[in-house]
Amino acid sequence: MSISPTTNDAPSTKHDVLGVGVDAVDYEAAVGGVIDAARQGRPLSVSALAVHGVMTGVMDREHRWRLNGFDMICPDGQPVRWALNWLHGAGLTDRVYGPNLMLQVCERAAATGVPIFLFGGSEELLATLSDRLTARFPELQIAGVRASKFRTLSDEERDELVQEIRDSGARLAFVGLGCPRQEVFAYEMRDRLSMPLLAVGAAFNFHAGQLDQAPDWMQRRGLEWAYRLGKEPRRLWRRYLLLNPLFASLLLAQMVGLKLVRPCGSRAPAREICYG
Repeated sequence: MSISPTTNDAPSTKHDVLGVGVDAVDYEAAVGGVIDAARQGRPLSVSALAVHGVMTGVMDREHRWRLNGFDMICPDGQPVRWALNWLHGAGLTDRVYGPNLMLQVCERAAATGVPIFLFGGSEELLATLSDRLTARFPELQIAGVRASKFRTLSDEERDELVQEIRDSGARLAFVGLGCPRQEVFAYEMRDRLSMPLLAVGAAFNFHAGQLDQAPDWMQRRGLEWAYRLGKEPRRLWRRYLLLNPLFASLLLAQMVGLKLVRPCGSRAPAREICYG
């Protein structure tokens, strides 16, 4: 089953993975779409979802609505890529990993003169991240940064943040608030900011040197979860030891024709929330 695109009449790249529309895209398509939207001043909501991200939509009908309202959901995790290939014959040879997507967008933004904004994390993290990104991409223009308040924003704080990002001159923004807060932010702020908003999860921490990434061989085999679980067992055990088997079970059911979670089973959020 394909899920219709939300913003244009181009052929849909979205496919139903446990009721969430995930795009069968590669890095080139994802980066090109983001930079084109940034240069044209078009709003674009983008996230890269692994198993945990998809399962946030499975478990929460309102959040599933939000995810299915995104312009682009990239298959961040190998199991999500496998699901696209097994269920829909997508033929993807690689995932679109959020941290790598961020670097490739930064590289293209530097080459095309597109200024960026970094939102989320602490001031210390953002300072380190900014230094490392500009050292790697000397032509990259970081128009502004804003640390998270680690709570829900008031309407006045939300409007102040929107104005700050607009006034910075940025043409796209990276959002690193953690899943699902960053997806809520990108969904709610898409039209207010009228620029690409990329929810990139732990990419800020990885690129600032605060978290180690799994070895390539583990990433290729879909074992990054095991590496991260070993690093942060108390924080992540529920996410991986409970949600991963549930994802596999629901995926198997969908493969044999039992769609236990459907896009039409979502519902519009009862109220607007802005995490910051």
